[in-house]
Amino acid sequence: MITIALLDACVLYSAILRDLLMRLSNENVFIPKWSETINQEWTRNLLASRPDLTPARLQRTCHLMLASNPDSLVTGFEKHISTLTLPDPEDRHVLAAAIESHADVLVTFNLKDFPEALLAPHQIKAIHPDVFLCQCFLDYPLQVLTAIHKQQQSLKSPPCSMTKFLEVLSQAGLPQTSVNLKEELHP
Repeated sequence: MITIALLDACVLYSAILRDLLMRLSNENVFIPKWSETINQEWTRNLLASRPDLTPARLQRTCHLMLASNPDSLVTGFEKHISTLTLPDPEDRHVLAAAIESHADVLVTFNLKDFPEALLAPHQIKAIHPDVFLCQCFLDYPLQVLTAIHKQQQSLKSPPCSMTKFLEVLSQAGLPQTSVNLKEELHP
């Protein structure tokens, strides 16, 4: 059965990772979920660190994400927030969205913010994106390779070799994914 994955803001923040996740969902590797609150968080943080970007450009990105995954936006999760306990109360909306969407996993770089003991009662597991992508590659190797090739080939300004693309993935916090792909592709 295909995995339902709630994507935390820290995962959507990185353009290369966000693009890869959207491409993988389009290859039916997993079902992505996020909330408008999560969108607001990653876009706000990205605008704060990248003055060259505009709110309109990121709004377009959010629109394209939703257009390619029309059932991904989670609503109605707010009812769960007050019932949840996490190390940082500001993260409760993320777990609430995962619960409401019936997510199997919550994909995040911030594993310490989502302790296993607090997620287990909801049958949700927090997972690092590198581990998540490695599992996707094990389960759906052809689809992952298709998505990787499409993404690498879409980089035209400037062009990016597969070797360079895999280096960029590693630098984006996906070192094992990069190694696994390199072993398969031999660029």
